[in-house]
Amino acid sequence: MNFLRGVMGGPSAGPQPSGAETIQKLCDRVASSTLLDDRRDAVRALKSLSKKYRLEVGIQAMEHLIHVLQTDRSDSEIIGYALDTLYNVISNDLEEEEQDDSEEENLPKQVDDLGSQFTEIFIKQQENVTLLLTLVEEFDFHVRWPGVKLLTSLLKQQGPQVQQIILVSPMGVSRLMDLLADSREVIRNDGVLLLQQLTKSNAAIQKIVAFENAFERLLDIITEEGNSDGGIVVEDCLLLLQNLLKNNNSNQNFFKEGSYIQRMKPWFEVGDDNCGWSAQKVTNLHLMLQLVRVLVSPTNPPGATSSCQKAMFHCGLLEQLCTILMATGVPADILTETINTVSEVIRGCQMNQDYFASVNAPSNPPRPAIVVLLMSMVNERQPFVLRCAVLYCFQCFLYKNQKGQGEIVSTLLPSTIDATGNSVSAGQLLCGGLFSTDSLSNWCAAVALAHALQENATLKEQLLRVQLATSIGNPPVSLLQQCTNILSQGSKVQTRVGLLMLLCTWLSNCSIAVTHFLHNPANIPFLTGQIAENLGEEEQLVQGLCALLLGISIYYNDNSLENYRKEKLKQLIEKRIGRENFIEKLGFISKHELYSRAAQKPQPSFSSPDHMMFDHEFTKLVKELEGVISKAIYKSSEEDKKEEEVKKTLEQHDNIVTHYKKVIREQDQELEELKQRVNTLTSQNEQLQATVTQQVSQIQQHKDQYNLLKVQLGKDNQHHNSHSDTFQMNGIQTEEVSKLKEELEEWKNKHELLQGQLREKDSVIEKLKSSQLEMGTMEQSSQTSKSGGLEHNNELQKELEMLRSQIKLQSAEISKLQIENQKLQVMNATADPVLGGSGATAANNPELEGRLEQEIKELKSEVKALSEEKESLKQHLDSSSSTVAILQDEKSKLQQEVAESKKEQDDLLVLLADQDQKLSALKVKLKDLGVPIEDEDDIESGDQGDEDEDGDEEEQD
Repeated sequence: MNFLRGVMGGPSAGPQPSGAETIQKLCDRVASSTLLDDRRDAVRALKSLSKKYRLEVGIQAMEHLIHVLQTDRSDSEIIGYALDTLYNVISNDLEEEEQDDSEEENLPKQVDDLGSQFTEIFIKQQENVTLLLTLVEEFDFHVRWPGVKLLTSLLKQQGPQVQQIILVSPMGVSRLMDLLADSREVIRNDGVLLLQQLTKSNAAIQKIVAFENAFERLLDIITEEGNSDGGIVVEDCLLLLQNLLKNNNSNQNFFKEGSYIQRMKPWFEVGDDNCGWSAQKVTNLHLMLQLVRVLVSPTNPPGATSSCQKAMFHCGLLEQLCTILMATGVPADILTETINTVSEVIRGCQMNQDYFASVNAPSNPPRPAIVVLLMSMVNERQPFVLRCAVLYCFQCFLYKNQKGQGEIVSTLLPSTIDATGNSVSAGQLLCGGLFSTDSLSNWCAAVALAHALQENATLKEQLLRVQLATSIGNPPVSLLQQCTNILSQGSKVQTRVGLLMLLCTWLSNCSIAVTHFLHNPANIPFLTGQIAENLGEEEQLVQGLCALLLGISIYYNDNSLENYRKEKLKQLIEKRIGRENFIEKLGFISKHELYSRAAQKPQPSFSSPDHMMFDHEFTKLVKELEGVISKAIYKSSEEDKKEEEVKKTLEQHDNIVTHYKKVIREQDQELEELKQRVNTLTSQNEQLQATVTQQVSQIQQHKDQYNLLKVQLGKDNQHHNSHSDTFQMNGIQTEEVSKLKEELEEWKNKHELLQGQLREKDSVIEKLKSSQLEMGTMEQSSQTSKSGGLEHNNELQKELEMLRSQIKLQSAEISKLQIENQKLQVMNATADPVLGGSGATAANNPELEGRLEQEIKELKSEVKALSEEKESLKQHLDSSSSTVAILQDEKSKLQQEVAESKKEQDDLLVLLADQDQKLSALKVKLKDLGVPIEDEDDIESGDQGDEDEDGDEEEQD
């Protein structure tokens, strides 16, 4: 610290060290100190000396400072000092202050490029810039902010080189984009300045920045800062947006597709109170208008410009601009730029031009905006730039707008002029400006009227009808005649140039207008006189335009006037002027400096009113006509005749070509229709073939099904004597029914046998009353007969259940056969109309007609055969149905008999129960009387013997 006090000017007994020696000691300290505090203090001292001793610090300390940035990343304070020192060395912003403060050691003023040289040294190692990008990522304010300022200074000094290093650095641009999201405004604002320098003249970086969501962030910042009422931050954001969008079609399309045009509308909501516009607000609004013009510039691709124009109309931006246009209290420069902006928003866009035509000024009575603007254009008290802007707006309104041209010209025609004089029209204003005493008004009105006639031969002819009243008592003269009269009066050069441009535009490609011009005998002598004279340099432009007008009168002459035929006019030129002299005077136009300036862009931009000579669209006309007029002057009469013949031949040829084009167009249309028809028929044919194939396969399936049914019927006839638990599809055979009847007869016999046995048991019970022994035997036998009867009854019920299940199976098979029969009937019914339809359609195609007819005949014969087989099957089904009905009757009778037998069995069981009770009562009485009774085992054995005897009897039965 004592060392630093000595360096910084503390009390010392010896002589003071020089600045260079001090810087050298500090650099040694930075390089050799092992303690971080010592290095930090040394770097802080270098920072304080870097403004005054910029060269020494840059030469001696830059390498050490870069080393500090690389090795001391953990200490933000020393990194901040090092970055600030490098910024002071590289930046030229403080150079004037350095030169004022320094006296003895002041550097000469040849150090203007000192910052550029130090920048070149710094970026020679690309790793230094990459290191700086890494430091900018740090969130620490003392690191990030000086890093941003240093990187901005590097871009200012060596922009393209630093841009290339950042471009190839991984995520280099993305790291810098994060600055816009920083919550600290000073870093965010300096980040905007950094991106301004980064995006200058580098389309690749511009695209990356745009796709890193720059538009969204910048528009958010502008909104947060208050749009046009914001401060310098809004200005910086607008400048960055201009960098991103100007001459970058990709970003312009991205801006439009992202719906960012809609977010520009609030910028132009200036409110009703337009008093007290601040300088910053004027600057902001001026940049906003320029940003709109960037999107709709005539130099952009036509498709991109058109889509932006439509978007501006739909979102209401054009309406907002027109509101500013008609507002009061708007500063003159903002009003001028708004007019230019509206001009390019409507240029060549019919929808926007129609809207602009409907805009009215808030006056009483309301006047169209076009009329109000034209009033400013022809008013010599208005600023020159404003008048130029109005002319540009009028030109853009008429550009490719035949509807608008017609409306303007119609205000000059006799039938549409307002006789009351209460309102002034656009045409009247143009005529008033055309013949006023102000040469600038003459020129602007002439050019505006020329644009109303641009590429519109119909309006050129209609304008010939316009009549003007020059003075009271004199007959009216035509507009064309009045223009030539003013020309001959020797007015100012600017006036004559404007009128000559109007006449050249009017007469070009309009033979009728040329005839009207030649009909005035004073016009040709005036033109030849002007061309032939040797006038000063200022008059050379007028001479060139007169030569162009005379050339147009020759080239578009239809030879309807005998005295002014092409050949006579060319002879006049040769005698009065000379062909070479005429061509030389004609060349004065394209060689003029103002001509070249006007040919560059559509917007009229002149440094002073005296330079306002040429119109952009007129330069195109000169370029088109100069060559053909030169050729026409040198052509002989024979060549003219040949040319006329060629023209006539070409016209005839064009007529023939047009006729054949029409015929070919019609034939193409018919051919297209036939192709569509062929395609339709082909698809229908394919569908029909698929249908026929499907029908054939279905018929084959039906054949297979019928064959299977035949086989099954044959098998049923062969095996009708065999017993089967399951029934065939054609029904139950007669012998099976008879067999069932025999079984029922057997069951009836068994039932009668059981009844007889019961009667025998009753007789045995009677015998038991007389004898105890007989009674026991009778009891055993009765029990045995009871169990046997129950067993027989169960067997009978099982047999009945089996019969029921068999009948159910038979019913299911019959219903299945009926369903298949119905399906066959439906298929046969649908096959006939489909086949008929296919034949009808196939008749439209001659190639398939014969084959389809043969297939249809075969299919019909097959269907007929199948129908016969179906009828036979139907008969079999009917017979089987009748058999089923008979069986159902038999079944119901059997069920009734079984029910009766069951009832009889129940009665028998009740009777047996009564007998058992009687036997029990008798046994009790016998015991009471003392009659001995055999054991139950003997009785059971006796009963068992009886059961065996009964079993033998049943087997014999």
